[in-house]
Amino acid sequence: MNFQTNFQTKKKLGQLLCERLYLDQPSLEIGLSEQRVKPQPLGQILLKLSYITQHQLNEVLALQVGIKKIDLTDISISPDIITLVPAELVSKHSILPLRHENGRLAVAMTNPFQPHVIKDLQLVTGHAVRRYYAEPTQMENSILKFYGSNVARMLDNLVPAEQRPEAEMDNGDYSPARLSELAREPSLVNLVNLIILEAIEARASDIHIEPFEHQVKIKYRIDGMLVEKAPSSKRLQAAIISRIKIMGDMNIAERFVPQDGHIEFTGKSGRVDIRVSTIPTVFGESVELRLLDRSASLIGLEELGMNAQSLEGFDQSLHKTHGIVLVTGPTGCGKTTTLYAALNKIYSPAVKMITIEDPVEYQLEGINQMPVNPKRGLTFATGLRHILRQDPDIIMVGEIRDKETANISIRAALTGHLVFSTLHTNDAPGAITRLIDMGVEPFLLASSLEAVLAQRLVRTICQNCKKPYKPDETLLRSLNGSVAIKPDTEFYHGLGCNECMQSGMKGRIGIFEMLRITSTLRDLIATKPTTEQILKAAPADHISMEHDGIAKVLQGITTPEEIMRVAKSIGEED
Repeated sequence: MNFQTNFQTKKKLGQLLCERLYLDQPSLEIGLSEQRVKPQPLGQILLKLSYITQHQLNEVLALQVGIKKIDLTDISISPDIITLVPAELVSKHSILPLRHENGRLAVAMTNPFQPHVIKDLQLVTGHAVRRYYAEPTQMENSILKFYGSNVARMLDNLVPAEQRPEAEMDNGDYSPARLSELAREPSLVNLVNLIILEAIEARASDIHIEPFEHQVKIKYRIDGMLVEKAPSSKRLQAAIISRIKIMGDMNIAERFVPQDGHIEFTGKSGRVDIRVSTIPTVFGESVELRLLDRSASLIGLEELGMNAQSLEGFDQSLHKTHGIVLVTGPTGCGKTTTLYAALNKIYSPAVKMITIEDPVEYQLEGINQMPVNPKRGLTFATGLRHILRQDPDIIMVGEIRDKETANISIRAALTGHLVFSTLHTNDAPGAITRLIDMGVEPFLLASSLEAVLAQRLVRTICQNCKKPYKPDETLLRSLNGSVAIKPDTEFYHGLGCNECMQSGMKGRIGIFEMLRITSTLRDLIATKPTTEQILKAAPADHISMEHDGIAKVLQGITTPEEIMRVAKSIGEED
């Protein structure tokens, strides 16, 4: 343990805050002037003025009164000390028991000035308490290390480790009545709510609950990558899945066919819509929950990460009076986000805009949005036919999945409507060949298509732990084959920290390929060209996704490894 003793009781609070650069002299003078007018503790005045944070005040007050600061980075705590203080108390008050010290229990605290917490500790442990101050980030990391995540602790409370047999084979073969009873137990309700809340706080887009022979794995998809969390006991499998089914208004008695459901969940920041999908597997039902945060603000077109040329080309296509504009890429690459940003940009009360989507992910002000409902016969094709009778100016079709939807969309574009849609292809030229393969007449496609935007999402470097580094030579050679890279070019990556969960990456940005349809390309499309022929005839301002990705590497936004990972999926169908 690394203890830092700081007995400086003679120094005043303002002086200590300035010494630590938490406060400048002019702000201190304003605080002191306020105090002379309205006598209050200086710390509270500075907090109200938003000059300092509560954590900064706690640290300096601890220093002022002689409470030692402790470094928790490489700390070790014996199991008997850990068992003295319940996890709930530790989590609630952000405290950590350290060791016995001359008959007292040494406890690290982020706020050592809470008498009621000291009293609770004395009652629970039967020991007098000696306080130490610890930084909030270190405290959070240490609590996770010694007590586990909230979900992990709750799983352990429900099925303690010593009660789990090595070969636990219970697949949860209960009657529907018993399943319903299990799923409504308060502990199970809280557990499922906690799993969803933790996923939302971790910025996850999906939750995967996967049953295996001896355990149930829980995974969150964060920034496009799956992160495995604490696994659940097999004994809880039936109850967890039944609880999710009840929340999603699904049939808990049916376990051998796939089901879909919908949950409206209220998180800390607002409403989250959750799409639920279950499929039967060898060891029980696998559940996937897609999280759609309704409270998240829509991203503007300029914030998506398009380079200047692609943004200009895409913006031009948005202001056409008619034609079809396509956004392509695999599932989860942000196609709908791009289309929503486009619709938001061109929205005007003078224009009628209608969308048909599966499902409606975000509600757009002033735009008519229709969800598909295949059970009632409302598909993209049937919905699109009815939309055309509503006198729209602009139409968005969530996805072109078949020949019928493709043909109706193209005919709508030819009859004076501006149509936006998405398509699952690897690159922009591939959209043209895919539509022709679907059975769309090449001459109709040539007349109606205005632009194709292909995209992927790449993870961005965590700004908190971003540092220069030298990438692998082989990797650089492969990048050098695409774009000339100067020998003195500086590359960056993330070292890994608490903010990015030790991954070095936090958040995502798009890489794009914008293909404008010129008169040369229109003539070519009518001849059923190959992808290679389309690429050769592309206009001079055409930039491939790989090149756009490499440009973002050179700007220090992402890493060469990330571009190579995503580039593999771009070239799969070459």
